[in-house]
Amino acid sequence: MDIKHTAFAGSYPSEPQCPTDGKPEYAFIGRSNVGKSSLVNMLTGRKNIAHISRTPGKTQLINYYLVNGEWYLVDLPGYGYARISKSKRREWRRMIEGYLQKRQTLQCAFILLDANVPPQQIDIDFINWLGKAAIPFVIVYTKTDRLKPEELEANVREIQQALLEHWNELPQQFITSAVKNEGQEGILQFISEVNTHYFNTL
Repeated sequence: MDIKHTAFAGSYPSEPQCPTDGKPEYAFIGRSNVGKSSLVNMLTGRKNIAHISRTPGKTQLINYYLVNGEWYLVDLPGYGYARISKSKRREWRRMIEGYLQKRQTLQCAFILLDANVPPQQIDIDFINWLGKAAIPFVIVYTKTDRLKPEELEANVREIQQALLEHWNELPQQFITSAVKNEGQEGILQFISEVNTHYFNTL
């Protein structure tokens, strides 16, 4: 898939306010500071379409980007950010879970995991929740350029083993680096294939 045009389509406080044009959607989410904005920029080929901040927790709404006029890349707030109030965390959780559970045009959630850190319980809990809620998802390992190949392989294997304590098998996984532009082709090809199936079934 070639990305010819990407445009910011709007920010929304909850699922009912999101676009109603029926275009397929792909949601990107992970722990705060996992490199989500960098990945979005890399996928779309735009340097600053998603704002990159050194301060986690900047994404506070459901942000929509219309790609090639055909599908939406949806940037969800990060989870696990501690430097906000408990009430705000509960509000974000309701917004995120409400979107993921109710959004009929959501085709897949892309769960971002930092390849540089050991398995995080908050990631495992969130992935297990997706499974219980029957929400389709894939896994994206980020910031892989910071590791030597053998370190990356060992870290990914450790994360997989932690997840396989709860799962019989894992969904499709992508290795990415926004710095080296790695993973873009694989993710966009995956989205293209799902889009083809989606439009063929309308």
